[in-house]
Amino acid sequence: MRHDKLGKELEIIRMLASYEDLSVDEICRRTNLSRRNLYYYLQFFKESGFILFKRNKCYHIDRRSPFLNKLLDLLQFTEEEATTMRKALDMIGGNNPIVNHLRAKLDRFYDFDILSDVESRKKAAEKVNTIYEAIKNKCVVKIEGYSSPHSLTVRDRYVEPYMLMNNNNDVRCYEPLTDQCKTFRVSRMEKVVALDLRWSDENKHTQVFTDIFMFSSDSKKPIRLRMGQLSKNVFTEEYPAIKEHITAEDDNHWIADFEVCDFRGIGRFVLGLLEDIEILGNEDFREYIYNKVEKAGAMLRNK
Repeated sequence: MRHDKLGKELEIIRMLASYEDLSVDEICRRTNLSRRNLYYYLQFFKESGFILFKRNKCYHIDRRSPFLNKLLDLLQFTEEEATTMRKALDMIGGNNPIVNHLRAKLDRFYDFDILSDVESRKKAAEKVNTIYEAIKNKCVVKIEGYSSPHSLTVRDRYVEPYMLMNNNNDVRCYEPLTDQCKTFRVSRMEKVVALDLRWSDENKHTQVFTDIFMFSSDSKKPIRLRMGQLSKNVFTEEYPAIKEHITAEDDNHWIADFEVCDFRGIGRFVLGLLEDIEILGNEDFREYIYNKVEKAGAMLRNK
């Protein structure tokens, strides 16, 4: 029946759009398809407006795909809707975990300082429009007066923008000066000027992945945790997509194996339930948590 085929198509799309690296054989196993039939599906997706690429011999859907952009336009909140929701959540107040989670999720995607300021919104729209046209025409832009929280500098940047992200609050660019792909926040730009220069390094425009905490990066880091009942329940309630990456070790402990783009998302979760979680994998993440705890302890002792 047609609805059975559609269900198969949607399941494959979900796998290709996830943050997992799934081989062709693994997708075939999960969907009970032959390799030949899977390739038919992949060809159909390409013809339907999806951009597919391979990374580590695994297929993924490019987030710049025309089909996804059209779908996001329908699903994303307008700026007015986002502002109204944020105000409603602020009125609820208190320390409700669900409310705090929704508030943090909205803050991740929308810059409410800009949304509440009409003049700033107008300037932001002009910058986004310039960036959008530059991406469409594959042109270089000059970002004037970019305020970087990492280098603590304010200076001009010459970049090749190739992907707008997070409801147009961020833009992914290749910066020739540093030979790196970076994410720039639109609100930190004083002005954007389109230059009469075409991209020269399109082959260096890396793909971007988004993890379950909604952090994005062109690479992913493996995480392995042992969790107790409390942390397992909180994790699966706040992030239902993690369920397929959790297995029971015994009646009281669960093992979570997954990947993240940034330590900050999973770090917030682990630090909040540190007594109920053991870090089994990724020494860099263990060091990250240790440094956070040590720094917090030093700050508390000095108060």
